[in-house]
Amino acid sequence: MKLSEVKASLSGLETVAFQLPNGEFVPVHFHVTEVGAITRHFIDCGGSERIENKINFQLWEADDFDHRLAPKKLIGIIELSIAKLNLKDLEVEVEYQANTIGKYFLDFNGKHFVLKTTQTNCLAEDKCGIPPKNEKIELQTIGSTDNSCTPGGGCC
Repeated sequence: MKLSEVKASLSGLETVAFQLPNGEFVPVHFHVTEVGAITRHFIDCGGSERIENKINFQLWEADDFDHRLAPKKLIGIIELSIAKLNLKDLEVEVEYQANTIGKYFLDFNGKHFVLKTTQTNCLAEDKCGIPPKNEKIELQTIGSTDNSCTPGGGCC
């Protein structure tokens, strides 16, 4: 979800809520402690140089249980960040502290924001010797062509 989409989604909300991948919600007294630009400049395992640019939101909860972040306030934080940091309209990733800091993709379901799990991946499978994934086929489709051997067909 891009930053412009986050702002557009916020404009129609009365409250801001983030749902975790397990279906639970980030406690309603959360803070957005950071909005920033994240640049990763790295070499993948195949030796290719890569640059990734994203917007980062960091969610945090404290013991101020009466705190509520209003949509208008979050829009203001985002607009200030755009102005001060010259943020581009990039994909937003969210950090949230659970057992460890988790990084999530962001989505919106029309009512609240949904945190989607991220996964590590090899970016250079062709150079690392990782075999291609085998295509899964259903056993019932094997032998469905005219040249196939079928039980009782006399070809075996």
